Amino acid sequence: MFIRERPLEQPSVQEVTPSPLFLSHIGDYQAELKLKCFEYFYWFARFEFALKENGFVKNGPYDAALADWDKFRNRFASVFTPSSNEVALLSSPPQRQVLADGRAEWQTTSLDRESSELGKVILVLKTIRNNLFHGGKSSQADWDNPERNLFYLTHAKRALDLLATIGSLEADYERYY
Repeated sequence: MFIRERPLEQPSVQEVTPSPLFLSHIGDYQAELKLKCFEYFYWFARFEFALKENGFVKNGPYDAALADWDKFRNRFASVFTPSSNEVALLSSPPQRQVLADGRAEWQTTSLDRESSELGKVILVLKTIRNNLFHGGKSSQADWDNPERNLFYLTHAKRALDLLATIGSLEADYERYY
């Protein structure tokens, strides 16, 4: 049985204005931040769909069709030039949860494992997506910083748009046929 600790009635306006350090319920988040999170999930999913529709697909576990980001990176790394938007993302990469000494902790994403600028941008985009979907929601100093999260979501969406253009994926990405 699920026991709800918060009251079922609509919270007052004062209740929905949280301290920026303690955002723990969906109702605590600014409408703009909730919308940006949804939009990023939506466009990330559209981009992965566009990758698969355009031959950037690989076999995954149990014959799942997975977006092949590596194939995309390898095909377009030589022609990719980051705009000021992508430079901003790369100059302040997000943290990611790692396992260190048997405990989950946050570390800045090391971009060194990617040799191309496109590979680094893809790593950041996937890290942002993974943090939203899988990452811990506490024990990280900046998790509840709305400005920081809006920075990542806004810049990451623009980067996805650029990658769709570079790969000529716009029709499937934007559902414009």
